[in-house]
Amino acid sequence: MTDELSAAPTPAHRPTERVFHGDTVVDPFEWMRDKTDPEVIAHLEAENAYADARTAHLEQLRATLVQEFIGHTQETDLSVPVRRGDWWYITRTTAGDDYPKFTRVADTGTMPQVEPGVMLEGEHVLLDAQAEAAGAEFYSLGGLAPSPDHTLLATAVDTAGDERFTLRITDIASGEVLDEAVTGAGYGLAFSTDQQWLFYARVDDAWRQHQIWRHRIGGPAGEDMLVIEEPDERFMIGFDRSRDGSTLVIQAGSTSTTEAWLLDLARPTSTPVPAGGRREGVDYTVEHAGDRLLIVHNDGHRGFALAQAALESPERREELLAAAEGERLLSIEAFAGFVALELRSGGLASVRLIPRAADGTLLIEQASDISHGGELDTVEIDANPNWDQTTVRYQLTSMLTPPTIAEREVASGATEILRVTPVPHFDPSLYVERREWATAADGTAIPLSVVARRDVPADGTAPGYLYGYGSYEMSIDPSFVPTRLSLLDRGVVIAIAHVRGGGEMGRNWYEHGKLLEKKNSFSDFVAAAAHLTDSGQVAADRLSAEGRSAGGLLMGGIANLAPERFRAIIAGVPFVDALTTILDPSLPLTVGEWEEWGDPLHDPAVYEYMRGYTPYENITAVEYPAIFASTSLNDTRVFFNEPAKWVARLRETVTSDQVERPILFRCEMVAGHGGRSGRYRKWEQRADELAWLLDQLGATELA
Repeated sequence: MTDELSAAPTPAHRPTERVFHGDTVVDPFEWMRDKTDPEVIAHLEAENAYADARTAHLEQLRATLVQEFIGHTQETDLSVPVRRGDWWYITRTTAGDDYPKFTRVADTGTMPQVEPGVMLEGEHVLLDAQAEAAGAEFYSLGGLAPSPDHTLLATAVDTAGDERFTLRITDIASGEVLDEAVTGAGYGLAFSTDQQWLFYARVDDAWRQHQIWRHRIGGPAGEDMLVIEEPDERFMIGFDRSRDGSTLVIQAGSTSTTEAWLLDLARPTSTPVPAGGRREGVDYTVEHAGDRLLIVHNDGHRGFALAQAALESPERREELLAAAEGERLLSIEAFAGFVALELRSGGLASVRLIPRAADGTLLIEQASDISHGGELDTVEIDANPNWDQTTVRYQLTSMLTPPTIAEREVASGATEILRVTPVPHFDPSLYVERREWATAADGTAIPLSVVARRDVPADGTAPGYLYGYGSYEMSIDPSFVPTRLSLLDRGVVIAIAHVRGGGEMGRNWYEHGKLLEKKNSFSDFVAAAAHLTDSGQVAADRLSAEGRSAGGLLMGGIANLAPERFRAIIAGVPFVDALTTILDPSLPLTVGEWEEWGDPLHDPAVYEYMRGYTPYENITAVEYPAIFASTSLNDTRVFFNEPAKWVARLRETVTSDQVERPILFRCEMVAGHGGRSGRYRKWEQRADELAWLLDQLGATELA
């Protein structure tokens, strides 16, 4: 054993027994769960020091990557102005600043012509996040909402990374802070019509958003009123303000079931009115459409359907449109003169526009889809806050298309490109993107989104990078990520494996990758890896992989299932001790997760199935890829101890040479589920990961 390897932290074995369904599991590292234990903190700090030592030789490459990331970014930049009422709201970034400024300027009848770094006459800074974050190691803005008459601004700020926010209400004209009484809030901000009340959410000890509260502006938080509480631990609750400003739309949901209520914002102390009820397995979303409700639901429709209902009788639905074969209807956004339906079709995100007649009727026969014809185009609704607008803004992106904001006139179909995100030193003609298909073990065709430089030959020598997620019906759609250019320009072939468990190919795709079919996600990813190497696009000994959060579970699963397929793996905030977590209903989100993974606490079959794939408990004494795991001490979604335990067991079990294939672990001591805050610090964190990855792939030099 070398001195370098012997420096790896080796936490003490303190065996604890876990006994369920006649199965006894001895866990030597469960003691590391307690982040108040000085020995645990010392171990995490030792892991960080070890990672520093093992990557010290990459210091110059890290610095180079950060400069490349910056070089592909217009540092002083701005958003397309968004009109809200009589004001245009703008977000500005400045070179050297981690955080943006939020500004506005009065509407004069047309969208203002804006320039990066040049303030308009009369433009007013609402929030300087860079100044607000001064002195804080972590800063996250969880919400920013102007009041109905645009005289007040409500913000939600987290400076710990635990996604619990302090609320602040400011008088925009004077800058005076009127209220910051509410702390520990969840996501969501909405003013009452009279601006006397602010609605917000609270989370319980398990970080489940379970209550909606009403706070009188200027009053003490102790006098706040509970509006509604969700008692079922499987459900989380949230709200939105309707586009016409009349109604608070409250929705509680698990992964399979929904219930909705409406509250009249002109009567803020009134009781929420049911808007659809709750039936097990019926999943729906409600959109307040002025004179009616629009509902996207799965009651009798696997791909979901669009229905409408009267405001007075939301339970009596009239079907308007059902998903066609290969489609999955996602959500609906209503305007006075049209609606915009977000859906998936052919594995891609799309938007369908449906005009409304003068009486509000949806003219289904006149529906049209927004399309730009790209094989990997992702089209999604952008900010459209005004009820009476006649155009719809949307965002177009792909793996080679920088985020593009466009606006379509619904009546005529005329489209205007408002902005293409500038990407300095990027020539798209040097690259190619395409859709490919792998064949899973059961014969299912698995879509991949692939991008590479045109000059990279498919001769079996190129390094590769494969990303995946595959849970919660979340889709990892093709999108432009500037930091990927540093991989592409070193000859790395990049692919996304759209495995089952995600939502890319519709509801069935999700259902065949969850519960007792979860292992499909792992085998699909391995099939995608085999496709890349068997086709000659990637060298068999130079393929890497990455997944984060539930995608980290995917990484742990494929490392156990097919370790020979991968040279290196990045596992970010990985959910790798899944069975231990899902067995403990006192832990954050566990009960709500039973609909995704199953309930191993009460069901022996689920326990046995999860016991067979949970990464921490299935490591074997064979050669493994190099592994870089990362987490954050204050992560409330995946606790830091999961990767800490996983890494410790990997190191003492695998037979691979850990000098050549190191197993590293970094823990951010002040951060949350998304890692560091601030764009420059995020770039530094990403450079740390990618420098390690490129070193493992032997691809540190530009091609």
